[in-house]
Amino acid sequence: MPASITYQAEPELNAVDFQKLLIASTLGERRPVGELERLEKMLTHSDLILTAREEGKLVGIARAVSDHCYCTYLSDLAVHRDHQNMGIGKMLVKLSKATFPLANLILLSAPKAIAYYPKIGMKKHENCFISIPEDPIY
Repeated sequence: MPASITYQAEPELNAVDFQKLLIASTLGERRPVGELERLEKMLTHSDLILTAREEGKLVGIARAVSDHCYCTYLSDLAVHRDHQNMGIGKMLVKLSKATFPLANLILLSAPKAIAYYPKIGMKKHENCFISIPEDPIY
């Protein structure tokens, strides 16, 4: 991991920086990067925004919602393509877990990242369900 990477909580991260990082990572393929207002709401309603920066440049983010004691949903974990495989994602996950140590850390993996999470100690859960906005609930 590069020594010049700094990690911090950034609850006031702006949506444009978030948007640029999502686009520069593989996560941008599955996020509403063309909807800046929606990205702003995603940031505003997060309980945790951790960033990784190299000389001030945003190179990683972990964004989560949590009840602080039972469950934390890590909704975004993104690392700039040029900074992947340097341990940044792992450190962001570790810091996310440490922020709410009593909570289960939960995430939905991007298809290309499924093999990554077991390597850092996370367990696969077989009983996950999702309903996207277009899906009716009967």
